[in-house]
Amino acid sequence: MPRIKALELDAATGHARQLLDEVNDKYGMIPNLARTLANSPAALQGYLSFGEALENGILSPQLREQIALAVSEANGCSYCVAAHCAIGKSVGLSDTELADARQASSPDSQTNAAVNFARQLVEKRGWATDEDVERVRRAGFGDAEITEIVAIVAWKTFANYFNHIAGTNVDFPSVPELAVQ
Repeated sequence: MPRIKALELDAATGHARQLLDEVNDKYGMIPNLARTLANSPAALQGYLSFGEALENGILSPQLREQIALAVSEANGCSYCVAAHCAIGKSVGLSDTELADARQASSPDSQTNAAVNFARQLVEKRGWATDEDVERVRRAGFGDAEITEIVAIVAWKTFANYFNHIAGTNVDFPSVPELAVQ
């Protein structure tokens, strides 16, 4: 049961309505996360702007989604896990790649380093060790890529925490729980 109500489009006015219309124009739908964040147009604008900036970064759409999944799974956000599995499929990730990302792993060594680094940031609340940073550097990531990984962690953590507080109804296809390993 939601603790913060999602705005219905016909009830949204002003800046909130403008932002929701932009989301609808871009994606052909308005996810419940956006409708709920629209209670504060400033929060919705910040979330959308941060995400759009990251879309124009140097990390591939596939790696951005894999990082988002690693973070969302680590934070226990079923909304974002479902959303990023759907988005991940739309950018060409396989079911195996999606499941691997949720577990912060990949058979590709560079992807594995990135998703592991992202999960470490969540688990250590940002306090990466020198070895954590060196491991991601050895995988071929430079300062720009590391900065973007940290940015995705922050962006997704905001969405994860908001969904926890709001109780956002999941409006993406459900995904199975990961088997306990």
